[in-house]
Amino acid sequence: MTEIINNCIPNAGSASSSAGSARGLPGDAAEEEVGSGYLELEELRFENRYSRLAGEFLSRHRPEPLENQFLIHFNSRAARLLDLDPEQAERRDLAELFTVQKPWPGVDPLAMCYAGHQFGQYVPRLGDGRALLLGQVRNRAGEIWDLHLKGSGLTLYSRQGDGKAVLRSTIREYLASVAMAGLGIPTTHALAMFGSDEEVYRESIETGAMIVRMAPSHLRFGTFEYFFYRQQFDALRMLADYAMDQHFPGLRKVGNPYLSLLETVVRTTAALIAHWQSVGFCHGVMNTDNMSIHGITIDYGPYGFMDTYRSDHVCNHSDHAGRYAFDRQPPIALFNLSCLAQSLLPVIDDDPERAAGMAMEVLQAYEGIFEQEYLSLKRSKLGLKRKEKGDGALYDDLLTLMQSVGMDFTITFRLLGENPSRIDVRSAFLDMAGAERERARRWLEALQFRIQSEDADPDGRSDGMKKTNPRIVLRNHIAEQAIRCARDDRDFSEIGRLTEVFSNPYEDSQESDRYAGPPPQWAAGLSVSCSS
Repeated sequence: MTEIINNCIPNAGSASSSAGSARGLPGDAAEEEVGSGYLELEELRFENRYSRLAGEFLSRHRPEPLENQFLIHFNSRAARLLDLDPEQAERRDLAELFTVQKPWPGVDPLAMCYAGHQFGQYVPRLGDGRALLLGQVRNRAGEIWDLHLKGSGLTLYSRQGDGKAVLRSTIREYLASVAMAGLGIPTTHALAMFGSDEEVYRESIETGAMIVRMAPSHLRFGTFEYFFYRQQFDALRMLADYAMDQHFPGLRKVGNPYLSLLETVVRTTAALIAHWQSVGFCHGVMNTDNMSIHGITIDYGPYGFMDTYRSDHVCNHSDHAGRYAFDRQPPIALFNLSCLAQSLLPVIDDDPERAAGMAMEVLQAYEGIFEQEYLSLKRSKLGLKRKEKGDGALYDDLLTLMQSVGMDFTITFRLLGENPSRIDVRSAFLDMAGAERERARRWLEALQFRIQSEDADPDGRSDGMKKTNPRIVLRNHIAEQAIRCARDDRDFSEIGRLTEVFSNPYEDSQESDRYAGPPPQWAAGLSVSCSS
């Protein structure tokens, strides 16, 4: 990562809490804290402060409703984040409200403008080419949530696109946000998904769909880049002030709030990437326009959870050079943070050289934050409580072994939640030949020795590991089965089942058993790309 840090601010001389709520979904206890009683859609409390920025920050558009649009699924868990009554899903005018065919007090649709580095190359203007920010809602807990409609038609930023989304990609994004929230990993949330009879052309004719997603905001690294590269530094300061006032008000109390904003994003991004690595998640398109300032996972396109472990696994068929391979995600996140840091230089300090030095110091902390967070997760995944020097190496040796013999990432770690001396655990590791068998035996002995050194309760250790190592993850073939049922048979029941089971991916149950095995042989032919 050192070379990325050293080159993170190439043009320095030329420049003259909300996130916490995104990390999971509330249960009954959380609902009690904010009071009883749910709201109807018309009763939501809109505070559309982003729309007040106006100018080059945004352009106003109305959603384009789809032909014969209908509700596919409504996420009651996400609704509770808004204090919204889940029974609002029963409304016949639900699609009309979200596509603004029917008046909805407070809704003010707009497309957000931003730029971004895509596969390492700067693109000066991107923006919401197929999405609209419907409005910002404040819940009883005081949290702000964007309501964002994706697949809503042409905007000023659509370029050569049609502004539409297809059923296939919409299902994938809907399920991904549910699965990540269930894992406790910071993410956008899916509130509702709509299907239609409208034909949309991608590689072939598909049906159009829409998703309503939620996030503390949809501010991206690329939002700041847009104004930096245009040298519109007054607008850049306005954007940074908005971000702090709306989402990080505590930063206003520190000496250099703009530097503290960068520090906050570095810290939450490092923690996010560590969590990705710990569950074998590959984002697929880590462009700066797909990176949130809140440290949440955003813009699910060609994502994938690891099946057989490979450190250099590339989930995106379009990523021919492997830029966003699994083992490249931590340094790519640093590259993206360096792009954000460069964009903030004009507001960090009036002296470009001094600003660059301060930003560099913040960026240099990234690797330590990431490694500390990741090492903590490594210990948890192995069932270790006490910190010992060789713990990271013990975990990494397991990954090397898994790669050499083709072991499944999720299944292997879940299996380790059992006692390593159990015959079924040892069989899984020792069912190999030659040098690999001997390496596996030595590794199991090393793990057993390390566990015994803690004198830990075996049942307590097992329970702890089951809360860290999921029973199931949303593998590509699982999402694909739901897509085929919806596309070929107009059967959306699997989406509902997956929404429920992946909201609790750590639990053993008959439902999770259906999705806990390795991928079937036919899944080897699946691939996802930037059109997914």
